[in-house]
Amino acid sequence: MALTRECQLILLQPQGRLDLQHSKALKEQLAGLLPQPNHLWVIDLAQVDFMDSSGLSTLITGLSAARSSGCRLVICNLQAPIRMIFELTQLDSVFEIFESYNAVLTTVNS
Repeated sequence: MALTRECQLILLQPQGRLDLQHSKALKEQLAGLLPQPNHLWVIDLAQVDFMDSSGLSTLITGLSAARSSGCRLVICNLQAPIRMIFELTQLDSVFEIFESYNAVLTTVNS
């Protein structure tokens, strides 16, 4: 008999600006999560229209916490200015980035 472990998806949807003042809420949400190997953390950036280095730092900290526990963190729905930040910092090669939330679900379920 084979055992299958259900993947638990946790969706975070920050809004507006991910700058020094506003990234604290996301940092607190991420810190409140207890990463487990069967967790998938999805950060949907569809409603984020500005990000600075503190926003990037928050995402990197979350990615590090997730990976150290065998958890998976992905990002989706990047607007063009945010995508450019990831490309310029070459973090697009560090994070798993999906075009849409549905693309994340399709990948997870396949």
